[in-house]
Amino acid sequence: MLICVGGRGWYQEWGKEAIELIPGKVIHIPAEVKHWHGAARDSWMSHLAFEVEGEETSNEWLEPVRDEEYDLLK
Repeated sequence: MLICVGGRGWYQEWGKEAIELIPGKVIHIPAEVKHWHGAARDSWMSHLAFEVEGEETSNEWLEPVRDEEYDLLK
C-alpha cells in the first residue's frame, strides 16, 4: 500500500494508465503486480509504504522507467 503524504507523483501498473498521486491518495497494490511510483517531473513526492507480511513473498527491483514513458506524464 502507498499513501502519498506530500508533493505530487505517479503510480503505474504494467500495461495500465498512470494514476496521479497527490496528498491523501491511497493505492492498494496486490502481490505480484509489476508497477512503478515516483515524483512528477515538476515536483517532489513523499509517501508512506506498507507491506503486509506473507509467505513466500519478496520485493524485486526491476528496470528503471524509460525517459520516453516518463515524459508523457503531465
